Amino acid sequence: MAAVKSCALQPIVPDLDSPHSFPFKLSFSPRVWGLFSVPCPCQKPKKRVSARTNAVYTEGLSIIGAAKPKLWGEKVETEPDSIAMLNERIRRDFGKREASSRTPMDSEEAEKYIRLVKEQQQRGLQKLKGDRERKADSFSYKVDPYSLSSGDYVVHKKVGIGRFVSIKFDLPNNSTKPTEYVFIEYADGMAKLPVNQASRMLYRYSLPNETKKPRALSKLNDTSAWEKRRIKGKIAIQKMVVDLMELYLHRLKQKRPPYPKPSGMVEFAAQFPYEPTPDQKQAFIDVQKDLTERGTPMDRLICGDVGFGKTEVALRAIFTAVSAGKQAMVLAPTIVLAKQHFEVISERFSRYPHLKVGLLSRFQTKAEKEEYISMIKNGDLDIIVGTHALLGSRVVYNNLGLLVVDEEQRFGVKQKEKIASFKTSVDVLTLSATPIPRTLYLALTGFRDASLISTPPPERVPIKTNLSAYSEGKVLSALKFELDRGGQVFYVLPRIKGLEEVKEFLEQSFPDVEIAIAHGKQYSKQLEGTMEKFAQGEIKILICTNIVESGLDIQNANTIIIHDVHLFGLAQLYQLRGRVGRADKEAYAHLFYPDKSLLSDQALERLAALEECCNLGQGFKLAERDMGIRGFGNIFGEQQTGDVGNVGIDLFFEMLFESLSKVEDHRLISVPYQNVQLDINITPRLPSDYINYLENPLEIINNAEKAAEEDIWALIQFTESLRRQYGKEPRSMEVLLKKLYVRRMAADLGITRIYTSGKMVGMMASMSKKVFKVMLESMTSDVHRNSLVFEENQIKAELLLDLPKEQLLNWIFQCLAELYSSLPALVKY
Repeated sequence: MAAVKSCALQPIVPDLDSPHSFPFKLSFSPRVWGLFSVPCPCQKPKKRVSARTNAVYTEGLSIIGAAKPKLWGEKVETEPDSIAMLNERIRRDFGKREASSRTPMDSEEAEKYIRLVKEQQQRGLQKLKGDRERKADSFSYKVDPYSLSSGDYVVHKKVGIGRFVSIKFDLPNNSTKPTEYVFIEYADGMAKLPVNQASRMLYRYSLPNETKKPRALSKLNDTSAWEKRRIKGKIAIQKMVVDLMELYLHRLKQKRPPYPKPSGMVEFAAQFPYEPTPDQKQAFIDVQKDLTERGTPMDRLICGDVGFGKTEVALRAIFTAVSAGKQAMVLAPTIVLAKQHFEVISERFSRYPHLKVGLLSRFQTKAEKEEYISMIKNGDLDIIVGTHALLGSRVVYNNLGLLVVDEEQRFGVKQKEKIASFKTSVDVLTLSATPIPRTLYLALTGFRDASLISTPPPERVPIKTNLSAYSEGKVLSALKFELDRGGQVFYVLPRIKGLEEVKEFLEQSFPDVEIAIAHGKQYSKQLEGTMEKFAQGEIKILICTNIVESGLDIQNANTIIIHDVHLFGLAQLYQLRGRVGRADKEAYAHLFYPDKSLLSDQALERLAALEECCNLGQGFKLAERDMGIRGFGNIFGEQQTGDVGNVGIDLFFEMLFESLSKVEDHRLISVPYQNVQLDINITPRLPSDYINYLENPLEIINNAEKAAEEDIWALIQFTESLRRQYGKEPRSMEVLLKKLYVRRMAADLGITRIYTSGKMVGMMASMSKKVFKVMLESMTSDVHRNSLVFEENQIKAELLLDLPKEQLLNWIFQCLAELYSSLPALVKY
């Protein structure tokens, strides 16, 4: 039997949960993201000049006449080019940026925004926390040991990933009184932990995908592997925080004049035939304040069940934008939903003949599309409705001011990235009944504004949900009940295959009832005609795929049957169920699954969540459950956050919220380039043949200094332009460039002085010790990582040899390159 070890003893690994933090810079360069055009004579055609014999001096550089000129552009470099390697590394880590995509923010603005984020985060955590325990203003995802089942995977904060076995009484050492212990299986033995300690140290291990099984269990006798995993997870978290902050600090810097309050808003609002609910009224106020009182683009999520009035919020936002002479785009995931939006908007704006509304979709001919694209470009369309076709490169907007996105979770990754690109320049309003976990997460952590519409309209009644194993008898009974009371039915399957088979079965059972099929592969006119007949009541049973998930508002359809419910996502099921119950008639949702023993654990969790959230207005709660089941996905793009798998979602989330709550401690303030003092007496001398090969060398040297003073990107572009024009520079010019790079990187790292004393290199720095430690952990070079220490606001390194000055400069260059590249703000998102 495996030996039992007690985790109640002294900590097995050091506590890495102290608030380490990655630094991020909120002012000065390189927060100017992108490549800058530096005036440089080296971009002119090559010109030969006569040999010079007079010495020329500029700061830190002596140029003397010497030897016969060489064609430097033809020189072959045999040694590793460290400058080119650094340039490439920075480009890779930054990713592809537009020249104007980032602007610096001063400390005062940054402090103000951090306060706003923290206030919003606290409100978001209150919503997310639910009934979880909250102590001393800290947020916890820790698991209640009594809620665990045998075989569940758990994470011990200091030991790692194990498998929960049981809770039972055992005698502690030197005691006769039994104590209740949690028993956890690890790769090399069994551990026991007192229940009260387990409640403080254990997290449920889950992943944002179907499988919840970890790659391997951790070892009790060797926690170094777990320590590395935790550090990797912590580093990934800090990178997320920094990149999110950078993205939204940038958005805060984007300015647009507030919209004028439209004089006709009262008249426009009076067309709404219902009495707004309190939540709806607050959403109206929130959006109008965003548009008419703020000088930065809006990015607000409106979360509310189907039929709760999200569209009305969007209509009033559109009215504000077009009244100010701006174009508004309404983006829908399906043509069915886009067409419904077009009809609603056209009817609502019919009293304003000067405002033109257009629909761009695959239902149009090529000529019609070309005409609409031309009208959009010329500004002849004020409101443009459509599917992802609106995101195409050929669609150019004349004066786009507002983007309304309905059901963002239905769009693909590339489309979401395109939507995100709009957010830096236009106002964005996102509508969703069940926001995707990523969207919900951003709203809860303060990086997006959110308005919740959870109060149902007075006439709405809850949808009765029946979840059971499939049987023909239950299906026919549900259909007969709805048809007998004069209603219509949605019959939804997860795939196109099987639709015809179901139709044949139902036609035999109900020979006198009009039945039709609808799916996304049908010809546009056929699909449009089917939907039109169903909306008018001619078709009584519509057999379809989840194409009807969004958009159909049919008052007389109050029963929905969903086949193979386990193959749908939680948000999809919630949306599909919302297709019925749009009137005051009681509605029914019949959800059928095959044998429960065939379902995955995650599918069972989804079904249980749907059963629990059967009341009106619980889409937000359901999205939270979905976030718990699936995780929050990748915040930045296509890939899932692989580092979540290192620690599991719950511990990852808790570490993330800890990082956000201490965001002001993560800062690394850059210093002006001119304030950096480099105390290394090295004055490179350029050979005269290189001088003769350059055109106006003094101007080139001056522009090199100006580029370094501007930011790292300007210096990179200068260096690359110089090499394109004249080839690889001689060693003395490389030394000059490295001095500029060293000062530039030092300024961005907050280092004010670099000096040497014997074999010791010292760097005076303003960063905190914990900031330095986490930067050190992310360095890729073991040589530099192991040589650096932080003492009394100084980064120090004791070298093995007393290096010559040129080699010493090269070592400092490489060391700063490692530190610089470890900054999380340089990571792609």
